[in-house]
Amino acid sequence: MKEFNKRYLALVVAGVVGLSACGSDGKDGSDGEDGKPTPPPSVETSTVTNVEMISHALEDGQVRFEFEITDEDNNLISGLEKANAEVAELTEGGIGRSRDDFEGTILGGSASESTEGAELTEIETGRYEFVAPMASVTAGTEGLIRLAVGGGDNIAKSRYIVVDKSENLHTTSTATCHACHTDYAASSLKHPSYTAINPEGETDLVAGCMTCHGNIARDDGGYARNTMQKIGHINHQKFEKDFAPSNCYTCHEKPIETVYSQQTCIDCHDAANIQTSDLATAFNAFSDGTDMRLFHKQVSDRAELREVHYTTTSAPYLNDSLEWEDYPNGGWCTDVALFNTEGDTEVQLNIAALYADGTLTYAGAYVHGYQNDSLVGRPSPRGSEQYIENVSGSRSICYPHLDGLDSDYRLAGLTASTRVTFKQQDEDGGYDGVSLTSYSDVVDHSGIKLQEFDRRHSVTADSCTTCHTNETNYHKNGSYNEGGLDCVACHNNGQDRSAKNSAPGFGPMVHSMHWGVGNTATDPDGEENSAAKLNAENCVACHAEGIDLNAIPNQYILSKAYNGGTSGVMTSPITANCFACHNDDSAKNHMLQQGGEINAEKLEDWYTLPTSESCATCHAEGKSYGIDKFHVFDRAL
Repeated sequence: MKEFNKRYLALVVAGVVGLSACGSDGKDGSDGEDGKPTPPPSVETSTVTNVEMISHALEDGQVRFEFEITDEDNNLISGLEKANAEVAELTEGGIGRSRDDFEGTILGGSASESTEGAELTEIETGRYEFVAPMASVTAGTEGLIRLAVGGGDNIAKSRYIVVDKSENLHTTSTATCHACHTDYAASSLKHPSYTAINPEGETDLVAGCMTCHGNIARDDGGYARNTMQKIGHINHQKFEKDFAPSNCYTCHEKPIETVYSQQTCIDCHDAANIQTSDLATAFNAFSDGTDMRLFHKQVSDRAELREVHYTTTSAPYLNDSLEWEDYPNGGWCTDVALFNTEGDTEVQLNIAALYADGTLTYAGAYVHGYQNDSLVGRPSPRGSEQYIENVSGSRSICYPHLDGLDSDYRLAGLTASTRVTFKQQDEDGGYDGVSLTSYSDVVDHSGIKLQEFDRRHSVTADSCTTCHTNETNYHKNGSYNEGGLDCVACHNNGQDRSAKNSAPGFGPMVHSMHWGVGNTATDPDGEENSAAKLNAENCVACHAEGIDLNAIPNQYILSKAYNGGTSGVMTSPITANCFACHNDDSAKNHMLQQGGEINAEKLEDWYTLPTSESCATCHAEGKSYGIDKFHVFDRAL
């Protein structure tokens, strides 16, 4: 990182203006006098300042920059009066930048145009040289360099640019941060205006933050009291329900082979009141280039358990030999089988034996009504199931001839879902075992296959596990994996659940629990959960591939959640999802005026009836009032 002379573009935008491809395009202007190109026009004010870095060099006692600046219309800007630069130095203790008044060895440095010895010179129209004196910097200094120019009444301040940084400087990335903070610069969180970009115009969030929040705290010669690792570890201790701060893989995509200080460990262990007496011994054992993420084994063990097991579910089939005391003879069964794949050859495990030794705590099933690629209820009588342990190691779960099958579900197909839960680890009796769920083919009422199971699921596989990271269950036996697809077995169009009176079904419930009335429903103090503290409109956190309102099945959702728990009502689907967040009277009236229905009387064969809502006409993506105009479906660069 000693000296660089290559020309590179730093796309830097001031204020709230979004990124755009500005800067010199390298084309000649029209011919002027004597055949010389006419220079582009110049201005002395701007509302946007774009910076094209030309070169920079670290020298003993100073840093030298050369750059060109243009305004929002690509005009060269003359008369620049402000610039500031910082160097954060890489030491044996990590990245640090000292304050000027630190009484000790000064690390890195900072300078502006007003610093003694600084020089900001306009070499030619729109092109500048900035010499930033920093006494502690040498030509061999490693670390990172940050620059911003402009500010004041006339020329807008540019975005901060990470001009250069040493390789492997940090172990997290913009991508991992933006998985939850989908665009930190557009947020209302701490210091969003300091969100930096690299010379190519891409967000370089972590490096920009580390210019001040390095590995070294203020009292030890750094700039800020909170180091980057403390911000990441401590500020996320209670980030969200079932978020495990020990799940290092969430933020650290690559192996962590260097930890600069034991304080990184102590920050968390002290905050969590965990015994640290043997911490130094453990720390030293992992300081030989081993991946430090392995230090926290519980989460990785759970992930491995999930990785090497899977289940299968047979389509529902009739068994006339079964008997129940309170039901007619015979019933419907489905078989669940559990497999282990960690050896050279996969092995089917014996569910009964795993129950006996305590490895499993649950292996059950439900039979569902199925219509239009949706689960429309559960005709299987609760608590009436029988278990049959098969020689193969599978388990049959059987129900009597299904209640309501000839009335409520006479037009629906049948499918089954099974769930297998490995031993719960929570000593307080909570639901944190690892669960695996699978769904069966769909059959008619005589057991003949109609189709494979399919359900529109518009979220990505890692939508939930980005935040809910501990590889366990939310409650009972539902899993966050596969975008919460396991949850659909209980939270679907026809399973009329109240869900804290938040919202019905799956999509509306998720929307409400994160951003609607359900957001505070599970907190004893009525406080908002972490999702509401992020950018609530950032749908991209779950819907990474956007939303097609026209693709939503035109099918009602049973909705007692919207009227305090009284059954026998239904709501149209897009309305149900939107009302989960937009739940004031004005929004409700708008939805009803456009054909939406909220808590309409449940009709016979309701799951086969089309609704009259016309939401997609105006609000589908790309329309004049498309949801993409008001919600974010693209991640920041």
